[in-house]
Amino acid sequence: MEIMAKIGIMGGTFDPIHNGHLLLGRQAYQEYKLDQVWFMPSGIPPHKKDHVVTPVEERLAMVQLAIEKYPYFVCSDFEIKRLGNTYTAETLRLLHERYPEHCFYFIIGADSLYQLESWYHPREVMNQAVLLVADREYEQAPCSIETQITYLKESYGADIRILHCEEVDISSGELREMEAKGKRLYPYVPECVEIYIKEHGLYQEG
Repeated sequence: MEIMAKIGIMGGTFDPIHNGHLLLGRQAYQEYKLDQVWFMPSGIPPHKKDHVVTPVEERLAMVQLAIEKYPYFVCSDFEIKRLGNTYTAETLRLLHERYPEHCFYFIIGADSLYQLESWYHPREVMNQAVLLVADREYEQAPCSIETQITYLKESYGADIRILHCEEVDISSGELREMEAKGKRLYPYVPECVEIYIKEHGLYQEG
């Protein structure tokens, strides 16, 4: 019988990946004694309709560069290889099929905690992974993070735990705008990612 590994999953478009993502992954690894954290760029994210998503090869390359110096981070093309919309519930089901020996910890931001019930098959998401939620301010929160966790635990039998993580006040959208205006992205992204963005002319207006 294979030894079970505790695997953290960091999903997202990573358009671009930034230091907030890395900080969250590192905190999950340390606080919950995970064996690895898999950074998993999405193929066609069903909820990103407000902008053109950068080609997947370039997003994958930026993730690979960003995590290079962390031996416990892995860049996974698991979602990229799938056709059509990539839903978390299906990703987790397929991960369990392929890696039945692993226990998965799905890492999310506070905003996602309040939006979970609107996700595709939310019960399946909550039944297939331990959810690690970043303890951050979320302005539109209708209740405290503890109240929301209690509600989801009682309603869905979810295993949800808080990640005590320092906040990085930046988003990928803000970084795209900064690059379009010719502003420096470092120190919000690793320097190697900033160089890649400039060399490939990403996020330019027009």
